[in-house]
Amino acid sequence: MIGAWESVVFDCEDPEALAVFYEQVLGMVRVQTDADWVTIGDGPDRPAVAFQRVDVYVPPEWPGHVHPQQAHLDVKVRDLDLAEEQVLKLGAVAMNAGNENFRVYLDPQRHPFCLVKW
Repeated sequence: MIGAWESVVFDCEDPEALAVFYEQVLGMVRVQTDADWVTIGDGPDRPAVAFQRVDVYVPPEWPGHVHPQQAHLDVKVRDLDLAEEQVLKLGAVAMNAGNENFRVYLDPQRHPFCLVKW
């Protein structure tokens, strides 16, 4: 092993707002907050999800390749319908794509993510 996973980082306009969205979706807590960077996780010494402010943020497009998604989160849920209702209330946008096992959404700053039934 060369190293250990520290975090996955999303570029965005508003790190605070996006962190709040994912704290509620993933049940994580705030680990670090700076002016242009917010990290959430399940503890300060565990892998995390981070959000960094960029000056000229261009959101990814899904589907599309002009501004490709490059990466996305899959979120395991027991009930797709209930989870969908909850993420929509938090500001997600349904992309009306997927099947009986997963559904695709955009977070409030247009990063794609999936709810995946387990």
